[in-house]
Amino acid sequence: MRSMFKASVAALGLTAITAGGAIADGHGLSGDLKIFLDTSNPAPRATMETMIAGFGELHPNLNIETTVIDREAYKTQIRNFLTADAPDVATWYAANRMRPYVEAGLFEDVSDLWAEPEIATNLASTKGAMTIDDKQWGVPYTYYQWGVYYRKDIYEELGLTEPTDWAEFKSNCQAIVDSGRSCFTIGSKFLWTAGGWFDYLNVRTNGFDYHMDMAAGNVPWTDDGVKQTFANWRELIDMGAFVENHQNYSWQEALPFMVNGDSAGYLMGNFAVAPLREAGLTDDQLDFYQFPSINPDVALAEDAPTDTFHIPSNAQNKEAAREFLRYVVSADVQTTINNGANLGQLPVNASASVDDDKFLNEGFEMLSTNSPGGVAQFFDRDFPAEMAAEAMQGFQEFMVFPDNLDDILARLEKVRERTNK
Repeated sequence: MRSMFKASVAALGLTAITAGGAIADGHGLSGDLKIFLDTSNPAPRATMETMIAGFGELHPNLNIETTVIDREAYKTQIRNFLTADAPDVATWYAANRMRPYVEAGLFEDVSDLWAEPEIATNLASTKGAMTIDDKQWGVPYTYYQWGVYYRKDIYEELGLTEPTDWAEFKSNCQAIVDSGRSCFTIGSKFLWTAGGWFDYLNVRTNGFDYHMDMAAGNVPWTDDGVKQTFANWRELIDMGAFVENHQNYSWQEALPFMVNGDSAGYLMGNFAVAPLREAGLTDDQLDFYQFPSINPDVALAEDAPTDTFHIPSNAQNKEAAREFLRYVVSADVQTTINNGANLGQLPVNASASVDDDKFLNEGFEMLSTNSPGGVAQFFDRDFPAEMAAEAMQGFQEFMVFPDNLDDILARLEKVRERTNK
């Protein structure tokens, strides 16, 4: 499939890039290299395919076969294809989301790559997210900030400024509701969107260490700290902060409420910027702020999900797969694939350059200088899969039926107790 992408390689600027340790004359690698991707949306798919074509240009004796699978379908198929007829390289996610495949022996230990000076130095900040049992099981290729994207023009109309604490956050929200709008759009049909709200409310109420202790199963869902997180969430629900009928919308279907001015903000990852711009919002209308402090006694922590590449244990061409991972994390490739014209996210290589994009720069500054509490991956990446699935269902139910909280917490506690045995 390599020849499909050659025409656009130069446009992405990857043709002449060599990574640390790469074989510059292109004759050292041969055979087949099978790559499975979950980057099924148009922009990331094009970026990944063109990056792979750039790698192919460096290694003309290597036959690269790329398979792209819809992201939601990929999540259900990954265990099957890792077990039978595994590719040589596969995309996935960091932290707890990779743990089941590490523990099942389906991901290759690539600690040898992390021992190489180029990777050890330039990817040091992401090493923890790729580490289980003191070994590394893949490499990251992009990460991105979460936070509140908001309609700056609506805030200006109402005389509001970016909130710095919980009282200002709620005061702004009340003013927005009084103007006939919802404070936030959300599409909780995809349950992970509610997971983002729990993450931020919990780390702002109880702190990063408490949140990660919950992820490890060490904090009961009936704990007073958890109840306070939900009490804070309920304050927003009761004032009508969220768009109605959100359980019927995907995250994309919730975007028009913000575009049309019916909602003033969206707690979301930076991937929402491109569709908001494409829908007609300008950077004069659209802005971003860090989720404000709730409990002044806990340091600010952030969600910054990290997407990754792995080598399946059953891969047939591990030499070429390792070379591809080196290529993906090299500074030049990182600069290019993460720029505003491609993924529009943040490079994982410290020697790469952040694209001159308003939101990327704000996210980079926030994660680099104002997240002393720590960086989480995201609820369904940090919590074990069964717990995450049950809890996110509970979050959606709570947002629709907040009086059900005691029943929801009791159910989640039973899941925690069962999975901790």
